[in-house]
Amino acid sequence: MTAEIAESDAAVAKATALREKEHSTNEETISDAQEAQTAVAQAVSVLKEFYEKAGEATALVQQEPEIFDAPYQGMGAESGGVVGMLEVIQSDFARLETETKASEAEGARQHDQFTSESAVNRATNSKDVEHKETKRTNNEGALTSKKADLEGTQKELDAALAYYDKLKPSCVDAGVSYDDRVTRRKDEIESLQEALRILNGEDIAFMQKM
Repeated sequence: MTAEIAESDAAVAKATALREKEHSTNEETISDAQEAQTAVAQAVSVLKEFYEKAGEATALVQQEPEIFDAPYQGMGAESGGVVGMLEVIQSDFARLETETKASEAEGARQHDQFTSESAVNRATNSKDVEHKETKRTNNEGALTSKKADLEGTQKELDAALAYYDKLKPSCVDAGVSYDDRVTRRKDEIESLQEALRILNGEDIAFMQKM
């Protein structure tokens, strides 16, 4: 999970660097296109004014030179061709500006979406890492506690076994059969009962009656 967060951060940093470079290029292209449109518009205006004045000067001529077979018509055809070409160029620069602005807006939108989604994923992954770290810490604490409980229980068991080993010889008669042990226990019980009667005074009373 930590590796995923690092990869996401690296991807965002790379995308941001590319977006900044793209933005700078687009801004420069838009600025150049705008300046070019202004320059072409000025050139068109100057040419139109020039050809207009040339036409007016031609109209003032009262007599055609004898060397011409037809009357002089001025520079109308030439002016139309040059101005038309410049207007096409101006239109191309305007289209370049519009397309570049649209590309810039789309690039910014995609970058914002990518960074937003990456931020959400990073926050989610960071929270998961935090939860896992907390769980791991809790599990380690529980394991330490269980180990301590186990060690304490083992010490108690060892002490009980040692005590049992001390009592075992007095409780178990090695080499004595079951019937002998039963008879011995019966004699011990009778002896205890007789001792109890003596203590209660029953045997003294019996001996006096005798």
